[in-house]
Amino acid sequence: MAKTLIGVLAVALTGLTLITYATGFTHTDAGVVTVIRDGGPFDDSGIRQILNPATGPTWTGFMSTAHAYPAQQRIYTITSDPKRATTLGVDEVVVPSGDGVNVGVEGTFYFSLNLDHETIKAFDDRYGTRTYVGDGDDMLYAWDGDEGWSAFFSQAVRPVIYNTLRVQIGAMRCEELVPTCAFLNGADLPEPNAGLANLAKVQSGVNASLEREIQAMLGGPYLTGFRFNLVRITLPDEVQQSITSAQGAQADIRQAEARAEKAKIDGRALVTGAEAEAEANRARQKGYEACPACVEIDKIGALPDGITVYAPGNPQGVDAGGK
Repeated sequence: MAKTLIGVLAVALTGLTLITYATGFTHTDAGVVTVIRDGGPFDDSGIRQILNPATGPTWTGFMSTAHAYPAQQRIYTITSDPKRATTLGVDEVVVPSGDGVNVGVEGTFYFSLNLDHETIKAFDDRYGTRTYVGDGDDMLYAWDGDEGWSAFFSQAVRPVIYNTLRVQIGAMRCEELVPTCAFLNGADLPEPNAGLANLAKVQSGVNASLEREIQAMLGGPYLTGFRFNLVRITLPDEVQQSITSAQGAQADIRQAEARAEKAKIDGRALVTGAEAEAEANRARQKGYEACPACVEIDKIGALPDGITVYAPGNPQGVDAGGK
């Protein structure tokens, strides 16, 4: 009986040892960097080590905690189109222009987590030990997969992006961003591609300041390589409808102006024709005065065909047949 009990205990101890040994190893995928924190009964919760992407099974200690963060370039898209949205969902930024028109900003941000080991340790100490509210109101860590990372990004980084866009957009009037906004002020048709240079200016302004502002807000260079690509500026439906109505009114005005101009041209043509006829008559009259016989000749030339004698008041008549 005692031998049997000892055998059972030996097997159990061996199994526990194997489980402990097996759970003490950690490996990382290609797109993940992992912070290992001690978690054994006799350990503190300090950072033990950093595992680079694509690290094979590595001894990290019994009951240690692995905080896995994305090591590849991340993409954050702001858009109203669900087909183009990222894991953060449909997220269109709406900010006021310098003249108070709300405009939508659509574009894509590219950035990466700083993979320097000391920087990642500092990041995990500051942001990997607290939770963030997820889409389902769950409390998540930044290392809880894509949902956890999105929750962290949404609460810690996205407000800085919004503020940067608000500053850049607010420095320009609506018509400088969307040329058709000029119709709201009764202006004529704007120049083609008039807003492209200003959109490039907004994009450059964001790229020049965003990374610095995010790093200042987070307290370190934890996120790097920020690059913003501005896709387009959109207008609220009611504003676009007003512009469309103004465009229609402008088109009607241009059509009316074109009709009026045509009427002027036609009128000038009639006047010009009448003046030319009067001038011809005056010239003809002067010719008749210089050549009285020419009057009779022209009369003969104007006679209908078949009349051979023309003799008004003259019994001898004039032979209209030329014989």
